[in-house]
Amino acid sequence: MSRRAVVIGAGLAGMLAAAALSAVADEVVVLDRDDLPEGPEHRKGLPQGRHAHLLMAGGLAAMEDLVPGVSMRKHLLAAGAHEIPLGSGMVALTPEGWFRRWRHPGPRMLTCTRALLDWAVRGAVLDNSTGVVIRKARVLELTGSRQRVTGVRLSSAAGEEDLAADFVVDASGRGSRIVTWLAGLGVEDVRERTVDAGLVNATRLYRTPEGAGRFPLTIVQADPYQGRPGRSGMVLPIEGDRWMVSLAGTRGGGEPPSDPDAFLRYTLDLPDPIVGRLISGAEPLTDVHVSRSTSNHRRYLEKARSWPERLVVLGDALATFNPAYGQGMSVAALGARELDRELRRSGLDAPGLARRVQRRAARSVDAAWTMAVSQDVWYPGTRGGSPGIADRLVTACTRRMIRTATGSYTAASAVWDVTSMTAGPTRLLRPSTVLATLSGPPLPAAVGAPLTEDERAVLRRLNRTGG
Repeated sequence: MSRRAVVIGAGLAGMLAAAALSAVADEVVVLDRDDLPEGPEHRKGLPQGRHAHLLMAGGLAAMEDLVPGVSMRKHLLAAGAHEIPLGSGMVALTPEGWFRRWRHPGPRMLTCTRALLDWAVRGAVLDNSTGVVIRKARVLELTGSRQRVTGVRLSSAAGEEDLAADFVVDASGRGSRIVTWLAGLGVEDVRERTVDAGLVNATRLYRTPEGAGRFPLTIVQADPYQGRPGRSGMVLPIEGDRWMVSLAGTRGGGEPPSDPDAFLRYTLDLPDPIVGRLISGAEPLTDVHVSRSTSNHRRYLEKARSWPERLVVLGDALATFNPAYGQGMSVAALGARELDRELRRSGLDAPGLARRVQRRAARSVDAAWTMAVSQDVWYPGTRGGSPGIADRLVTACTRRMIRTATGSYTAASAVWDVTSMTAGPTRLLRPSTVLATLSGPPLPAAVGAPLTEDERAVLRRLNRTGG
């Protein structure tokens, strides 16, 4: 008998879920409201798509597992993505000082536009998975009962219809209506939480200046601990010999502007003006794009008293994070890998499979949520949370760890592993890491950005600010 799975949403989480389901279903129907572009182009249904996206090493490893026979790393690099070693290829100013650069490259992350990433992943899944098809349609509700989901009711150009399914994955993103859909089935005890620092993103693309193609990814992080609105900025290389310059600031005066001249002034007023000095001599290619869909929002689906069989929720439909921390795509990929592993272990019909996947997916959400929210609650004007005892404890430990990591390779490598999601937070509790943190940084704080002489020459040549 033919077996059909339905995935709601053709973004990153949805296509990775489709890859997992294709191993056990004869047909995987992916439903999306948008007309999907044939190339790496921005689409309406992804409001954060024009801003910076970082694919961490842990997320990339999960993607490699989900599309067997394809090296997603090589696939993305061939499409134009850049590979950045955290230990040596990044210049970062943290609230505790500049990170040093080490000979050891550390974990690597990929940078490119979100449009390129989604297009490349979608193509890899369609080319290497059997039975996956994409349909343009809007899902109206789930069908079935609180015991078991049996499909979806959808609306398309042909009208409304019920589409039966042996398994359903909601990967419809930040705007998911999963709580309403579950209530329609009788599951009404889903707890939600939003922590909103009022972050605004502003992004502009520039042509990479001649001779600056190997300049390191540059980040000036926001400081949540000064009682002022946060302000941050980054310059990251993307496909097409371009720089993506993304600014982010919290409510109450930290919001970056859409005006091009004010955009440059904002970068020069960051805790260090390096971003502004770099782009002051670069050619802008676009206007400034602004987005405000940035809150941390979590649906605690794994804690519902009952959960219907044959339904899993992944990606931004499960939890969204302040995009400044670069975690969302990797959390989505890790969740899809949990689905894949459970399907291969016990099959599509195993009792309790959906609940087990939902609980396993929550583990990577937990780590990312703690990292994001424990910082966002410190910004003035944050809605939905203020620093509690647990936040203060996490903050004290985190700040000491980061301060040590600015001058200790042992501590820095632990921070890289956790932020790249190749290891969980327990990585920070290894005896060598704890000892390093207690001892403090063995090297003095770096004075200014840790650039090579060649990189300093590039910065001087580009700087048009007179500073």
